[in-house]
Amino acid sequence: MGLIRLKIYELASEKGWTMKEISDRSGVPYASLVRYANSSGLASMDVTSLHKLARVFDVLVEDMYEIVRE
Repeated sequence: MGLIRLKIYELASEKGWTMKEISDRSGVPYASLVRYANSSGLASMDVTSLHKLARVFDVLVEDMYEIVRE
């Protein structure tokens, strides 16, 4: 099973947003957002949240993550 790392901190930094602002803008619960952002490799996550975050950052879903292990 592959693992992915979400680029939340990088994208937040580009926008100058805090995790709280991203949570408010996206509707993704703050606790989930922080868990996603701090994980060095997720095996699974809520796909709806991934789409919400991509929309907020105005990027493609594919630009939200990197594969850290296949």
